[in-house]
Amino acid sequence: MALTLDALEVLDAVDRAGSFGSAARALHRAQSAVSYAIRQLEEALGVALFDRSGHRAVLTPAGRATLDEARGVLARVRRLEHLALRFQGGYEPHLAVIIDGILPMGPIMEVLRRLADERVPTRIQLKVEFLGGVQDRFEADAADLMLVKDYTRDPRLVARPLPSVACALVAAADHPLAGRRDLELLDLHEHVELTVHDSSTSRRLVDQRLFGGPRVFYLSDFNTKREALRRGLGYGWMPGYLIDDDLARGALVVLDYRPGARFTFTPALVHPVDRPLGRTGLRFFELLTAPGPAAAP
Repeated sequence: MALTLDALEVLDAVDRAGSFGSAARALHRAQSAVSYAIRQLEEALGVALFDRSGHRAVLTPAGRATLDEARGVLARVRRLEHLALRFQGGYEPHLAVIIDGILPMGPIMEVLRRLADERVPTRIQLKVEFLGGVQDRFEADAADLMLVKDYTRDPRLVARPLPSVACALVAAADHPLAGRRDLELLDLHEHVELTVHDSSTSRRLVDQRLFGGPRVFYLSDFNTKREALRRGLGYGWMPGYLIDDDLARGALVVLDYRPGARFTFTPALVHPVDRPLGRTGLRFFELLTAPGPAAAP
């Protein structure tokens, strides 16, 4: 069997995802197909790439060395593909985008509508994760772009700023904290904090905005959190674009928290250095940051 790029990509995916099963899900293949590709690669090279004696497969020294070389080959191939696209003036065949669920989806949907109207031929895939899970998924899927609130900086990544997002610390109008002045941390600790669960498996990021009280409810997304807040289950941070109407009609109120009940962050669009944005990726970024409806939260 001759070595193939597909086999090298499978090896890369297994290491990034942490297991054959996770790699299979990331590659949208059966686990048996991933295992077969690795066995074929081992036979072609004449070495064992994984030690399978334990509970889970672990790279052997030969496997680690092979993976390092494989990633170099894959990086060069990707640069060649992007170079060819630039010379051809063509579009990427596919664009995988991982999005932090705290970001407004309205502008992103508007960008997709514009791209559809422009008849862009690229297959675009969006996935939503939260906090450190965004970068975990970005790396596991070898995605093209991630739109993040925060991420682990790396010289192999390029970041471009996106429009800022304002957040506020809120509770229902009839919540016990709503009518109190000059709240301190101990006051918050008397009540349930509502937060969105970090979908990361690596726990690479720490949510600096958690208050650390004894009672915390972890919810799946910000729309669920908004509903919990409106029902008076607790207090928590929310992006302003999701609760502006609730604040205007008095269903939610901004808490009078002495250290500060508002903050703004600047999200970023991030892509790998060795995979510069192609025509569709550049247009995606252009539309997302342009003044007007597509850029407004």
